[in-house]
Amino acid sequence: MKVLITGTAGFIGMHLAERLLERGDEVVGLDNINDYYEVGLKMARLEKTGIKKSKIHPGRIIGSEKYPNYKFVQLDLEDKDALMALFKSEEFDMVINLAAQAGVRYSLTNPDAYIQANIVGFIHVLEACRHHNIKHLVYASSSSVYGSNVKMPFSTSDSVDHPVSLYAASKKSNELMAHTYSHLFGLPTTGLRFFTVYGTWGRPDMALFLFTKAIKENKPIDVFNFGEMKRDFTYIDDIIEGVIRVVDNPPVPNPDLDLSLSDPSKSKAPYKVYNIGNSAPVKLMDFIEAIENALGKKAVKNLMEIQPGDVPATHADTQPLETELGYKPNTSVEYGVNRFIEWYNNYYH
Repeated sequence: MKVLITGTAGFIGMHLAERLLERGDEVVGLDNINDYYEVGLKMARLEKTGIKKSKIHPGRIIGSEKYPNYKFVQLDLEDKDALMALFKSEEFDMVINLAAQAGVRYSLTNPDAYIQANIVGFIHVLEACRHHNIKHLVYASSSSVYGSNVKMPFSTSDSVDHPVSLYAASKKSNELMAHTYSHLFGLPTTGLRFFTVYGTWGRPDMALFLFTKAIKENKPIDVFNFGEMKRDFTYIDDIIEGVIRVVDNPPVPNPDLDLSLSDPSKSKAPYKVYNIGNSAPVKLMDFIEAIENALGKKAVKNLMEIQPGDVPATHADTQPLETELGYKPNTSVEYGVNRFIEWYNNYYH
């Protein structure tokens, strides 16, 4: 396949690009390399895939010095004309859209960034796919769409009508927009609700990165909701395997579906949504303990109230992923945290 991956300077994007390249796919990576977090880490991820920083220039397609079947372009999804031109010249088979403005708390103070990147950018991706015969669009959604839901585990058959952050609202919007294009234009689309992804080359704004850095520097860590949080932490390798399974299995129309069943994850159109999570929520204090054990050092905890936009717990129901695609994430937090600490110590010397 020839695949476009947006967000390849990002955490998940870099790992996914490597996996597809190693199995022989032709990949074009795209990223705007914004400064939401340290640009140096994004550049290091690109360097890892053979994209030299000195050759990067906005709008210029450059080749990898590591993978002969990999090219990269610095481009913003909000630039519709440039995106359309890229689709026309490269003739992709599949598109995996991971580019987005991430973060729940950041959306409280910078809402415009989410509208531009996650709404405007995504409609440009949909339009480009529609007009260029794309066989399958896979896009990142989020467990955040479950919002104030209290029934556990979170199932794709549940209603997701009560988001508690603009980030979550933008991701639900992506799912609705994708369904519209699947219905109107027959574009096969699959949304992936990722659950608290962590691992090597991770994001500096995520808990594992923040806690590790603070503990190593003898600084206190902020523990929200007084530690009474649970998260379905999902290791990056499990996320990538789930994405691969989905990419290789585009949804097909289901004209005989009984819509009276009111299951929002099902449609007569070629449209699907999956949870990708570990299905084993971990107490935040246990997660911190795993970090402490890996570092051989105790944390100083600053216990705080829950922040606006946060939810007390997440828990993925992955039964559809298991039944339909034969896959269930299962990496333990202890293993994943140790791998991250090894990477962190090596990367920051």
